[in-house]
Formats: sequence, structure tokens, C-alpha cells
Amino acid sequence: MNVVFCNKYHILFNLSDFFGIIFLFRVKRELRIMGILGFFKEPPASEPIKDEEQIKKTYAHFRLRMFYSCFIGYAMFYLCKKNIAAALPSMSTELGYSNLELGVIGSSLYFTYAIGKFVNGMIADRSDVRKFLPTGLILAGLANICFALSFFVFTPGKFTFFGLPSATILLWVLAFFWGCNGWFQSMGFPPVAKSLTYWFSNSERATKWAMWSTSHQTGTFLAVILSGFVIAKFGWQAAFYIPGTLAILVALWMFNRLRDKPQSIGLPDVEEYREPERAKEAAKVDAEDDGLSYIQILVKNVLTNKAVWALALAYVFVYVIRFGTEDWIIKYLVEAKKNTLELASMKLACLPLFGFFGTISAGLISDKIFKGARAPINVIFLLGVIVCMTGLYFNGTGPNFIDNAFFALTGKSMIDVLKINGSSIIDILLIGFSGFFTYGPQMLIGGVCAIESSSKKVASAVTGFTGTFGYVGAMLSGLGTGFVVDKFGWNGALAFWGLSALICALICLPMCFPKKKCEQ
Repeated sequence: MNVVFCNKYHILFNLSDFFGIIFLFRVKRELRIMGILGFFKEPPASEPIKDEEQIKKTYAHFRLRMFYSCFIGYAMFYLCKKNIAAALPSMSTELGYSNLELGVIGSSLYFTYAIGKFVNGMIADRSDVRKFLPTGLILAGLANICFALSFFVFTPGKFTFFGLPSATILLWVLAFFWGCNGWFQSMGFPPVAKSLTYWFSNSERATKWAMWSTSHQTGTFLAVILSGFVIAKFGWQAAFYIPGTLAILVALWMFNRLRDKPQSIGLPDVEEYREPERAKEAAKVDAEDDGLSYIQILVKNVLTNKAVWALALAYVFVYVIRFGTEDWIIKYLVEAKKNTLELASMKLACLPLFGFFGTISAGLISDKIFKGARAPINVIFLLGVIVCMTGLYFNGTGPNFIDNAFFALTGKSMIDVLKINGSSIIDILLIGFSGFFTYGPQMLIGGVCAIESSSKKVASAVTGFTGTFGYVGAMLSGLGTGFVVDKFGWNGALAFWGLSALICALICLPMCFPKKKCEQ
């Protein structure tokens, strides 16, 4: 769906023309490098299968196979990324690093990941998914193993080098390998985006994308559970070399499971197979790009596409909300509401739990109720985030109507019976539903909307482009939240997240009316 923007957007997005021209020459160089690495080259189309029944059976088999392979593979990427959270306390104790020094290690991943998503997105568009995705996972696994092994080489207190103690050298070695991990991690999302685009049609894409997106939560859950267990048994280094080894083994399995586009095994285009009428429209759109080079298609459909730039800007604010709540809610609950760490952690756990169902719901509602329209559900869900932040703003810590109702029914205090008060129950619901309403737009805006506002030929690049902006929002989230808390207190943080949701909703609002055209 190509969104046509009114003149009020022109001044903002005409800058994209300039960036597209500047970026052109650098991209060509990267693609030449990819050409040298012929290993990743897309396979040619196979002889088309003629038998309709055979097409049906083959499509059913490989669609399922591609989906679960992408799900498991991407979950493994998170196993090799979220493991550091469980290891940080032990690393701090054993290595003696400050929070700032640990932050240097952690932030190195986000920096390389943000840049890598777009660069690797461009490469993935012209690469064989079967090779590109497992290679990224293997390299991420090796980076994790090297991260753990570096401790044994640069053991703190072991030696000095040019006056630098081994602990200092180790800090930067760890940051280097974790930064490498971030780059290799960025090789995961773009080929998955390409696969979901080519193997699932427009009318089902949001649902399938939503189901696949739960691999984030699955991988995070497994990372926390596995890392906590192996650290207790074998030390913090095991939280990296064990997931790293598992990642390599899964990657080798993926080489067998994955395939590139349907055409690579003799199948027709998925739109032609499932939605012939829509396929004709898509063919007309693709015909506009006939005769253009990949770079020209990239500039036209991504770098100078006003819709894509709007989505990228909206994605900044989605990630401000997501990482703001994920990273700061516990601190907010402990300091502002005097919750215990255990109670605050329980409340935070509701965020991804509700987010799991929010992701699925956003995809289903978008496909089934709004018939493929994505913008309305984004606006509705973002308004839900504002309601949740407002609720947290006004929800106090003392007794409320829930406590009073419980006492009236039982004659006993809710705290004495359930070890929790009514205010905390409201917090759980508000925090949980903020996750429900945040994860839906996160899935749609940077993934499905970006692809449908662009071209299938640059599916990986466009999702990588929006993803880069998302991680800019992640970095702004930490700085912005810290600033407003210092200046205005924790209610300022709630207002900051609510305002981010409002700005994002306003950016998405014009996309609700794609047929309303105005002069270009």
C-alpha cells in the first residue's frame, strides 16, 4: 500500500532525495563486495512445476517449513543476545567493572546492530536466504564463544600491556566481540523479512508476521532461563559459549531446512498462487521497476519514499516506548511506588506476556477486520498506550476501591490474604496492557507496513532501514527517560512515554486515508 502524503509532509521528507543521492555511491561499493562473495548469490529460478496438485502440496510443505525454521532460527539469535542480562551481575562482581563500564559493553551491540540492519538488509535482498540467515547465526555464535574465551586470555590482574592492566584490555576486548555480535545479529532480521514477504501473501502476511514475532519473546525467555541455570552451575562464561554452540548447531540444521524464494524450487509467486487478482496489481507495480538496477529501486522505494520515511520516524517513538518501559519500569516501581524488587519484577513480567497476545491480536485484527489496512490498528493501539500511561500517572499506592470491595466481601484485608493490594493489581493490568498495545504497532510499523509501502524487491532493506531508526529510538529512550526523571520525577517519565505514543499516532493518522490524494 503506497501511502500518498499531503503537502504538509513535503518539506520534511524532500530531504530524503538528498540522502538517496549521497548514499548511492557507498551502496554500490557494498554490493560489489557482495558480488565477490558469490557464496550468498541468489539461486536461479527452477523449472516451473506444472501440476496444480503438486504445486499445492509443495507450497503447503515449504510454507510451514519456512515459518518454523525462521521462528526457531530467530529465537536462537535472541538466545545469543539477551544472555548478557543474566550475566551482568556476575561479571560486575568477578571483574570489578562499574555500571558505566558494563554499559560500554552492552551499548556496543546496539551501535553496530543499528547500522548493520540497513546494510545487511541491502545485502540480504540479493542473497540466498538459505545461506545468509544461517551464516549470520553461526557468526553470532562464534562471537559469543570468543566473548567468553577472552576472559581466560586477558584475566584481570594477570599482566599489564604498555601500562594498561589486563582488566582494562579485557573491557575493550569484550566490547569489541559484543559489537561484532551486534553486527552478526543484524544478519538475522532482514532475510526473515524477505522470507515472510515472498512465502506469504498480503491478506495473511500480518497474521503470519505477528505469529513469527513471538520468537522475540521466546528467545528472550529461553536466554534468561538457560543463562541463569548455567551461570549457577558453571560461571558467567557458560552463558555465552553454551548458547553460542547451540546457535551454530541450529544454523547447520537451518541450511537443510531453508529455501530462498518459491521460484527457486519451481513454485509460482505467492500472490499468483493465493490471490490472482492482487497479483495482477502487484505485477503492474513491479513493472514500474523493470529495467532499473537494484540501487535505483532502493533509492526510489526506500530512500526517497515519503511513506517509508514517515514509518521510520514513527518507529523511533515506538522504540522510545518499548525500551523506556522495558528498561525503566522496575526502577520506577521501586522508587516511586516503593515496591519490593520481587513485586516490581513480577509486574514487569506482565509487559512481554501481554505483548505476546498484543502482537498476535494486532496481526489478526489488521488482516481479518480491517482487511489488510494497517494504519487504523496502529492508531488505536497507540491510543491504548496513552490510556495506560495516564492510568499509571493517577494510580496511587494506597487503598482504593478494589481493596475496599475485597474487604466488604471477605471482611479481611487484601494485603493479608493475597499479599498484594488493589493499587498493585491495577499496576499489573496497566503495565501489561501497555505491552499489549506497544508490541502490536512495533510489529506492524517496522515490518508489514514498511514492506507494503515499498517493493518486495527491497523487502530486507526497507525493514532494515526502519529498524535502524528504531534503535535510534532505543538510544533516545535511555537518554530521554533519564533526563525527564532527573528534571520532573517519575511522572515526567510516564508523560514522556505517553507523549511519544501520541506523536507516533499522529504520524500514522494520515496513513489511515491512503485514497485521499493531494497534489504532488
